[in-house]
Amino acid sequence: MSADPDPTVFPLDHLALRGRRDAPALVLKDRTLTHEALNARVGLLAAWLKSKVCEPGARIATWLPKTELACLMPLAAVRAGLVHVPINPLLKRAQVAHILADSGTSLLISNKARLDTLEPGDAACPLLDEPAAWAQAEALGNNLPPSDATPDNLAAILYTSGSTGRPKGVMLSQTNLWLGAVSVAHYLKIAPEDRVLAVLPLAFDYGQNQLLSTWYAGGSVIPLDYLTPRDVMKAVTRHGVTTIAAVPPLWLQLVELDWPQDTAAMLRRLTNSGGALTPSLVRSLRTKFAHADLYPMYGLTEAFRSTYLDPSLVDQHPTSIGKAIPFAEILVVNDAGLEAAPDEEGELVHTGPLVAQGYWQDAARTAERFKPAPAFASLRGMAVWSGDRVRRDAAGLLHFVGRRDAMIKTSGNRVSPQEVEEAAVATGLVAEAVALGLPDAQLGQAIHLVARANPGASPDDLLPALTRALPNFMVPRHVHWRGEMPVSPNGKLDRVALAAELAKDMTP
Repeated sequence: MSADPDPTVFPLDHLALRGRRDAPALVLKDRTLTHEALNARVGLLAAWLKSKVCEPGARIATWLPKTELACLMPLAAVRAGLVHVPINPLLKRAQVAHILADSGTSLLISNKARLDTLEPGDAACPLLDEPAAWAQAEALGNNLPPSDATPDNLAAILYTSGSTGRPKGVMLSQTNLWLGAVSVAHYLKIAPEDRVLAVLPLAFDYGQNQLLSTWYAGGSVIPLDYLTPRDVMKAVTRHGVTTIAAVPPLWLQLVELDWPQDTAAMLRRLTNSGGALTPSLVRSLRTKFAHADLYPMYGLTEAFRSTYLDPSLVDQHPTSIGKAIPFAEILVVNDAGLEAAPDEEGELVHTGPLVAQGYWQDAARTAERFKPAPAFASLRGMAVWSGDRVRRDAAGLLHFVGRRDAMIKTSGNRVSPQEVEEAAVATGLVAEAVALGLPDAQLGQAIHLVARANPGASPDDLLPALTRALPNFMVPRHVHWRGEMPVSPNGKLDRVALAAELAKDMTP
């Protein structure tokens, strides 16, 4: 590849035109779409969408596993002049109802099993299952040509949890998603012959980019909804996979498998985000997959991806998050608002064209996180002030220090403590609750819930009730019951005291 990637921005749906016409682009369970067929199916789906939803910029939601429609919708919605809202298939009705209402979705496409879980009032828009959507699109038989969307046009809204409150929608433009695909394809050196196994949810920026960066490079994607880590290994063997993107809990499970040497040797690159790799896990990955380059990365949905560590530096610097990816400038701002000195801790600030457009219909939270770049930045305009604390060493490598907010990072998912607490109180069993994330070797952080029970409530009923109400990754691993909750001087529940108490109890 060239020293610098091409900064030219095209409409996102033009990614369907990047690969060789007869080369594989999407490997489904029952058939493979070439790049030519991919473009045709995107055009077919886009024409149907435009006939169903006429208003330009309307939001179209999908709540699906990695089906054909889920994979094509990021491109088809743009071609139809609409905005895609992908919903994590692990979410349950309460979270889905919030996203539908907040985004003002005009159409939700899912499958019958998921749609049947919704209750009256959960959705103000039409609901359609995927087979019916394809049947209607094929009956219509029209095909939209590639779009002429402008770089600033809104392309997608990705919902991500905040440290307080319900999930918020991050607005991503054509520029954000196109240059994100270009950047990743460039630094990962993805080639047309590469076969990328897409195991991460497509509702995450990291998961969706598995599609976009691969198609930019002209490669092929194999979507996989796996039940066990062994399913991942079998897929690598079956499809000759060269690339896997995953989060630390999955990597821990994969290195524990007994991989056939020939299968392990197929992998050329492993990419990690959604949590830091430990030195021991790095050693295990380097041993198990000796022929693969390992790319540790750091990112946030508000700016897609910020840094990556060159594989040649991983063995010497296993805990570093590396340097800025193409099209990003990463600054370390100290508490005085100045550029931090080498090894001085500060806030990670990301500026450049990958910075999102803000939070959907939430000016207050947008103003908190999206602010003008510091005066010493090379790239001007708006920047994402991450709230994460980092330091830059003398060699220019960044190292993650900690999170300023209370966000819980578990199994590669960002979980809002308030959302867990609200769900606990909503069961009627809990009067007060505080959710905390404490270090866990397998999960990164495990969710601990400290709660005071309502009179007459049975504590044993809480976890089953939360399991019914929340996706599995949000269900607390531990519940600590208290007769009285500590209160801080400002009258709020004292999270700091509870976290210190639990950490002390966990210390051997």
